[in-house]
Amino acid sequence: MKRASARFLAIFGLLLLPTVLAGADEKKSGQAAPGAAVGKLAWLAGNWRMEKAGRVVDEQWMAPAAGVMLGMSRTVAKSKVIGHEFVQIREGPGGDLYYIARPSGQKEAAFRILALTDNEIVFENKEHDFPQKITYTLQADGSLLAAIEGTGKDGQIRRVEFAYRRVQ
Repeated sequence: MKRASARFLAIFGLLLLPTVLAGADEKKSGQAAPGAAVGKLAWLAGNWRMEKAGRVVDEQWMAPAAGVMLGMSRTVAKSKVIGHEFVQIREGPGGDLYYIARPSGQKEAAFRILALTDNEIVFENKEHDFPQKITYTLQADGSLLAAIEGTGKDGQIRRVEFAYRRVQ
């Protein structure tokens, strides 16, 4: 019985050792804990709406948790859903943030963080067809300006803006 207990403690110690060492390395290096960068995006969480030209675009973001924010959007025109998108902002390799989008009728695309401030985040994927850049900016009045931009099929640079207001 003592032998089994000693073996259990040895195995448990070996399993626990990487966790303890990772915590010690993190403290030594001064690196942020997982999820810290995503936590800076708490201002994005909530329900947002834009109404323009007979279309209603709703975008919802869950609060940051465990290094991830989940979101979705829906575009309605003439009482029909004409588009939707499922999105994530999550930490990827090396701790960088990625915006991962799965729009209706399209394959998933990932955009790497380009810039992050207290009220703006910019993602970019130069290899993607359109858009190549995605930006979210919290405005001084509490509204949200989202934008997608890049080179269109015609070779021209284009930018599409979504001027959202917070809704309940």
